[in-house]
Amino acid sequence: MSEPTRYSPPTTDPWKGLRGVMAGTLILEVIVIGLAFPIVANLGPGITWLSGGYLGLVVVAFIAAAGMQGRSYALRLDLGLQALVIAGGFLHWSVAVVGVIFLCVWVYIAYIKRDVEQRMAKGMLAGQEPLDD
Repeated sequence: MSEPTRYSPPTTDPWKGLRGVMAGTLILEVIVIGLAFPIVANLGPGITWLSGGYLGLVVVAFIAAAGMQGRSYALRLDLGLQALVIAGGFLHWSVAVVGVIFLCVWVYIAYIKRDVEQRMAKGMLAGQEPLDD
């Protein structure tokens, strides 16, 4: 049985672009979660130490995660953070809705990452050539 063909790296780094998309998505989510403060304050039970602290902690965690998108576990971290937002439904149901919507976005990003990995393994990205062993 022969070894699978190995290919040279693509001419441009596809992971650099994906890291940017992931960090940008986290920052966009921070903005949306920040907009949840008035919803919880006016339509929910109001801002308490628990609700304000929880939303504040989630915002800080997302900002910190945006800076860690180059790590190997970044996508798993991002998906895990969605559980925190969905759990925020105890504050107001709209917070959980935001979490579910962004969870769909993160599942799609995971799909794109898997697709790029498969294309890279098959040598289908721009500039990839078979390596001579």
